[in-house]
Amino acid sequence: MGTTNYVSLSLATALERSLDLAAHNMANASTAGFKTSHPLLEAVDPKNSGDKTQAVNYVKDNGIYVDTSQGAMVPTGNPLDVAVNGSAWLGYETPGGDVAYGRDGRLTIDNEGRLTTVSGSPVVDISGSPITVPQEAGQSVTIAIDGTITDQDGGQIGRIGLFEIGDPSSMNALGNGLFLPPAGANPEQTETSTISQGYVEQSNVKPVVEMIHLMDIQRAYERAVKLMDDENNLTKQAIQRLGRVV
Repeated sequence: MGTTNYVSLSLATALERSLDLAAHNMANASTAGFKTSHPLLEAVDPKNSGDKTQAVNYVKDNGIYVDTSQGAMVPTGNPLDVAVNGSAWLGYETPGGDVAYGRDGRLTIDNEGRLTTVSGSPVVDISGSPITVPQEAGQSVTIAIDGTITDQDGGQIGRIGLFEIGDPSSMNALGNGLFLPPAGANPEQTETSTISQGYVEQSNVKPVVEMIHLMDIQRAYERAVKLMDDENNLTKQAIQRLGRVV
């Protein structure tokens, strides 16, 4: 396999990952609190010459980064729904006992009285513990901008945690808009972000932009594959001609 094939193969592999991420973004365009993910691609000089004008470069996949820009805030009229204003993340207890992070504020109360997302993930307080809402409080709770939950008599029930994560791009995606921080990371409670009760943050996916991106990726992938086919055909013709000469 010649250099052209190796370069084209590296590009096609990177584009395949880009296509998967773009399709995933499109599929979550209506998922509350969803944040788009994009690949981190790098052109690598195969000769390590340090010359950035090198005509031939391989494509290296360096993982993904998460676009944490704010999604649109939509009023729902549900007093349990919350939306985060700022860069903080909500915390959710996973089945394994870890705390995952996301921005889905569509909340409800499960059969055990825990405040959970509509998918069943318990929301945690500032100490990382699930929040329990007394049955009599029900839908009459008030949620302040700092996340403090009070009943109709003003009694404090708990406080929704708002956590700041140093580098969101280093988190590992779990699906359903949830992320786990890398080992050694220590998300901390922040006071710089606020909560809006009765609102839900929509996905920050821009469907038209993602659709154009999908088409661009598809065209680039087809060009990379065609380049490999052309290189293989040239090699095949060369071998056939050499065989006739012999």
